[in-house]
Amino acid sequence: MGSGAIHRRLALGLAVLTAAGLLVVAAPGDAQAAAHCPGRKMRTLPFSTGSVVVYKRGGYRCAVTLAKKPGTKRKMSVSIRARGGRPVVDEGHYKHHAGPVTVHAGRRCVWVKGRVAGGSVSSGWILC
Repeated sequence: MGSGAIHRRLALGLAVLTAAGLLVVAAPGDAQAAAHCPGRKMRTLPFSTGSVVVYKRGGYRCAVTLAKKPGTKRKMSVSIRARGGRPVVDEGHYKHHAGPVTVHAGRRCVWVKGRVAGGSVSSGWILC
C-alpha cells in the first residue's frame, strides 16, 4: 500500500472519529438517556434545572431525569407511574442523572415526575 493510500485511510478514520465526537458533544443529555432507556423517545419534559426524558418500548415506559449542568452531586429524582399502579422511584444525590425507572403500562397512561435540586416537573397523565 502506498503512502497516499495510507494518508487517505488515516484522514477518513480521523473524520469518522471527529463526527462521532461532535454528535456526542451536540446532544449529551439525549445520548446519556438513550444509553439507559431502551426504545423510542416519546417526550422530553424540560424544567429550570434539567429535564425528564420518557421512552416507550412495547408495553413498557422508561424515564430518566437529566441535570442541565451535570458534574456536581445534587438531590435528584425520577418517578413513573402507570394509571392504577404504584410509582417506580429513584432518588438520591447524583452528578448526572436519576434513573432509569421502568414500568409496564400496556395501553394505560403514565404520570412522570422529575427533580434536580430546586427545579421539578410533573407531567400529568401522558402517553394515553
